Amino acid sequence: DPDHPPPPFHEDHPTLAHSAAPKTPPPPSPQPRGGLLMGRPFGVPVYVAPSWFLVAALITWVFGGQLDRVLPELGAARYLVSLFFAVAFYASVLVHELAHTVAALRFKLPVRRIQLQFFGGVSEIEKEAETPGREFVLAFVGPLLSLILAGLFYLAMQPVEPGTVPGVLLAGLMVSNLIVAAFNLLPGLPLDGGRMLRAVVWKITGKPMSGTIAAAWVGRALAVCVLIGLPLLTQSGALGSSAEDNVGMDTVMDALLAAILAAIIWTGAGNSLRMARLREHLPDLRARTLTRRAVPVETDTPLSEALRRANAAGARALVVVDAEGTPLSLVREAAIVGVPEHRRPWVAVSGLAQDLTDGMRVSAELAGEDLLDALRATPATEYLVVEQTGEIYGVLSAADVERAFVKAMARPS
Repeated sequence: DPDHPPPPFHEDHPTLAHSAAPKTPPPPSPQPRGGLLMGRPFGVPVYVAPSWFLVAALITWVFGGQLDRVLPELGAARYLVSLFFAVAFYASVLVHELAHTVAALRFKLPVRRIQLQFFGGVSEIEKEAETPGREFVLAFVGPLLSLILAGLFYLAMQPVEPGTVPGVLLAGLMVSNLIVAAFNLLPGLPLDGGRMLRAVVWKITGKPMSGTIAAAWVGRALAVCVLIGLPLLTQSGALGSSAEDNVGMDTVMDALLAAILAAIIWTGAGNSLRMARLREHLPDLRARTLTRRAVPVETDTPLSEALRRANAAGARALVVVDAEGTPLSLVREAAIVGVPEHRRPWVAVSGLAQDLTDGMRVSAELAGEDLLDALRATPATEYLVVEQTGEIYGVLSAADVERAFVKAMARPS
């Protein structure tokens, strides 16, 4: 309510003159690039994470060893063939992720980026699907494309002579895409099958949070099954190798692979729960309630005088204005802390201020994801909050948004 502004600060907050610099980074800052930019299909940047080069080397080594048994005449050239297989396999993973991306764009859901990393890829879709049906489709298109690719590689194998380099490569790509599809269809978050399960429970119960909880706990159960079951399956020879071959270093590698996979699934399931809880409480994040009361000061006002006015008014922010009262810049809280008290009468507020850009002006009516989107678009430590009439309402600190995030995630669902 504009006529009843919120209190200038909570009781446990210090005044502006004695406040400390924010200790936690603001959540609206954009995600790091995450690797080497490879292109922008459909306008979405595709990055290759540094960990991809590690897994490419691992695939080259493992597949090279298999080629040595199947095509010993290749000699050292088998590693070039293996490297080609690693690149082609991750091209298939990219197609899988592009399927998610295209579906998201069709549903008008923004996609921040695609990243190829150690275990596959990820499409970073910024918003949730609006209906369980769309959620199901969005999740299913990835495994579906992997199955289609497996079928295409199978058809391409038919005219090729077995036991040749093209035949081995096509067979390997067919099997690997089948594995990608089958693994992603497992019904637990963060896998595509988990999102499909979430959509089904959401449809039945009418509550997206119920779907997330069910799919996340199934995901955790899957993590335990992978941790225990994968080494046992390998040792039993059920995955194609004899039990006698799986000794020594092979046993250690199987256990390590199972542990890594289980950790990724368990962590992803937990992250899905935390993000769902956060989204459930996002409406509580309102610019109007998080905004600090501010006092306007002119450019040449000494810092000590500006702080005296702020504390007298019970305010915790300073807005630099011109002679007509038009806001020009915001005095940064971290800059104030850096000025010793004995120097404050000789330092003008303009020297501690950050010029206002269009993105640093946000409406007092913003809330939830709309508020976060506005802050992500222009990362800063403080924002000028204005009424619809253009009147100054106050200053929003990114540190306050961070604290609200933490409280929202700690609150029970």
